[in-house]
Amino acid sequence: MSMVIQEKKVLIEEIGLILSERAGLAPLAARIYATLILSSNEGLTFDEIIDITEACKSSVSSNLNVLLQLDYVEFYTKSGDRKRYFRTSPNFVKNAMKQHGNLLNKELEVINKIRDYNKLNNPDKYNNDETVGNMYQDYLVAQLESINKKVQEISDLQNQT
Repeated sequence: MSMVIQEKKVLIEEIGLILSERAGLAPLAARIYATLILSSNEGLTFDEIIDITEACKSSVSSNLNVLLQLDYVEFYTKSGDRKRYFRTSPNFVKNAMKQHGNLLNKELEVINKIRDYNKLNNPDKYNNDETVGNMYQDYLVAQLESINKKVQEISDLQNQT
């Protein structure tokens, strides 16, 4: 096996592990997505994905359907060719950022509830934790603002093309 192919396999596994953890994808779905990230814009056929992942047809099919539903991948066909070609969706990064922003919003809501509860029921704890709590809340707000700004920039860029 050539060094390039071995390096690609290691990179696919590394990307797959991160995607599996971060996006909550099944390991095979994460590896399929990682494979598509590293493939050309021409995409890969279903059979090529099976060969690369060394998984059975039904597993690849199920996981591709999940990736399609999540808008992580898209498919297209070529004129005169019955095969479907799969590639990464141009919306993935924007959708991933939105998903992360939604998690930050939920975390901010919980933090506000905790602070309100402690303010009423545990004033000593509230007063002692206020500075650290405010710092963390400010951090989350800054992250959320940054994400929203980048999502808008991506949308603007996509609208230009």
